Amino acid sequence: GDETVALSAAGAIEVYHTWTLVHDDIIDRDVRRRNAPTVHVEFATRGAEEFGFRGEEATHYGIAIGILAGDVQQSWSYMLFHELYSKHGVDAALVLSLIAELATRVQLMLVEGETLDIQYAKREVMALSETLVVDMLWKKTGALYEFAGKAGAMIGLGTTSSPLIDDIAAFCSRSGTAFQLQDDVLGVIGSEAQIGKAVGADIREGKKTLIVYRALQNANDAQRTELLGTLGNLQATPEQVARATQLLIELDGIRYTQELAQRYIDEALEH
Repeated sequence: GDETVALSAAGAIEVYHTWTLVHDDIIDRDVRRRNAPTVHVEFATRGAEEFGFRGEEATHYGIAIGILAGDVQQSWSYMLFHELYSKHGVDAALVLSLIAELATRVQLMLVEGETLDIQYAKREVMALSETLVVDMLWKKTGALYEFAGKAGAMIGLGTTSSPLIDDIAAFCSRSGTAFQLQDDVLGVIGSEAQIGKAVGADIREGKKTLIVYRALQNANDAQRTELLGTLGNLQATPEQVARATQLLIELDGIRYTQELAQRYIDEALEH
């Protein structure tokens, strides 16, 4: 199909993805994204400078603007999908099908994945399983990747049903899970310049990544106690984070997760 026809959908999905990041940064209490302050942090600063908010008031203002900014971006994404019909003449039923899937199935998957991510941070890690952790990652990331591939294929082919659409969706779905697994790896051993946000934030937040799950499976009692003493400790020192990082490497969390990501890529390529 004509790529220019699909640009509105591509823009819609990118803007949609961005609002989820704005809200995710609030939930995760992240202070940097793409090598710049996160939206809620930026507007806490602006609230102090422009309106004289102080302390918790400034923080609350930043969070409020972050929530509202995400809401606006979400509405923009639906408007951009409408342009498929209004500017490019894509079949209205196809456009409505895409909007309906994004607004229901995809969004509910994303919200469920985000909710599980928060809840898992407070659960005993051995009460989880690899299947539960990977399923949570897919809902947070793979579901939207899958939709992106499906949307492009449907627009290009001009239909909502085709084996090719299914294959492209499956390719993107598995690639999305691989991306999230690799993103978790970079969150531990990457650099701030590389990932655009603070390294070690996932450790301080206590995120129950597959890396953590695998490492704790392999840890002895002393290592488990040391690791759990840092995971979820928002006040953990740089030295404690560095030691936890070393344990995650030594206890096979990084290697195991990287290899699983590669297996998902291999499965994706089969499609």
